[in-house]
Amino acid sequence: MPAATDHTPFADWLHGHAIPLSHVDPAAPLDDLEPLRDILDGVRVVALGEHSHFIAEFVQMRQRILQFLVERCGFTVLAFEYGFSEGFPLDAWAQGQGTDDDLAAHLQGTIPIGLQEPLRFIRRHNSTATTPVRFAGIDIPAAGGSLLPSLAPVTDYLREIDPETLPMAQAAMTIAESFAGDSAAVAAPAWARLATTEQDTLSALLARLLIRFRSLKPLYLSRGEPHSYDIALRRLEGACHGDYTFRAMAGLFTGDGLTADTSARDLYMAESLLWHLNHLEPDARVVLAAHNAHIQKTPIAFAGHLTGLPMGQHLHNALGDAYFALGLTSPSGHTAEMRRDEKAPFGFTIDDTPLAPPEPGSIEAAFADTGLGLGMADLRRARTENLHGPDRIRLQSVYLHTAVLDAFDGILSTPASSIADVDVAQS
Repeated sequence: MPAATDHTPFADWLHGHAIPLSHVDPAAPLDDLEPLRDILDGVRVVALGEHSHFIAEFVQMRQRILQFLVERCGFTVLAFEYGFSEGFPLDAWAQGQGTDDDLAAHLQGTIPIGLQEPLRFIRRHNSTATTPVRFAGIDIPAAGGSLLPSLAPVTDYLREIDPETLPMAQAAMTIAESFAGDSAAVAAPAWARLATTEQDTLSALLARLLIRFRSLKPLYLSRGEPHSYDIALRRLEGACHGDYTFRAMAGLFTGDGLTADTSARDLYMAESLLWHLNHLEPDARVVLAAHNAHIQKTPIAFAGHLTGLPMGQHLHNALGDAYFALGLTSPSGHTAEMRRDEKAPFGFTIDDTPLAPPEPGSIEAAFADTGLGLGMADLRRARTENLHGPDRIRLQSVYLHTAVLDAFDGILSTPASSIADVDVAQS
């Protein structure tokens, strides 16, 4: 079946304004990315997306763009769709702590979403750089797989600062241990099987700890360092957002959830990114790697029903044009459909799914019509010409209906996509 063509005013504009790129390989020269220098002038946070995790071409292109932005444009932070709490030891490793081989231990048990090579690049860069590049985790603990990565260091903090609360923190830890997993696909069903009294007790304990943290801030600061308090508070907030997300996912699976209830995770990611910006140098510039559905600037809806307010919407509201969302997609190839399977190591398997031809009206159809292959488009420039842009973009093997020119500031399209060689069970 031939690919759809999309002869529209936007497609005509794309013919004349799309920027051809030469390479996907991160080892190739970076000169073809030079147009990004002007496009991102004045941008403080550039988000690099992907229409699906586990896609080789997206992993490679994000690596190339990271190298270009660090080496040629002075970006100084890599933020990732990775736990806020767990990010601190990775940042220390990226600054040169430990040995090169320690990274495998740091990432053991985490879903392989393309973090290893960016971290290795940062560590190599930092070994000779005058200005080091930092790493920042922004997600809820274990991306929703466990509350323990946040609760364990919070409990250690309270042991020193407010030992009266230890019984509460330890009680929360005991419940959290009973359903902890390596991913949300493992932990969410296990949480749903808890007795309602345990679910409610955990939520109540976390809420009480959080309110006490905030109420007694002057006392806590008199007993410890301000930065330690800030990190511990953010970790506790992560546990609270994670707990809320378990409830939201349970409602999603049973069909009786509240509207857009899983947005709690995206809000936490946005606020974590802003937290890092507030704690970094005033001139810090951030490369942010996350799924397209997290970085887009407009609400997400399926079949006319609002399902989420993404991180990118909050970041755009906070940063304005200093936030740039660059979505990555492909008109052809294969994508990774994640199928729930509690017996699999991460609670899901990957289904290597062929992509159907691009739908008319999609950004993929517009790129296919150019015959460009590998290229990108500055959608901010398109907006200045009042074009009616594409109304949909790929989300794995389906389409998300959204005004693409409003949702993203730029799109990068690879000629095809393929499943990366990752240690995840395949269907």
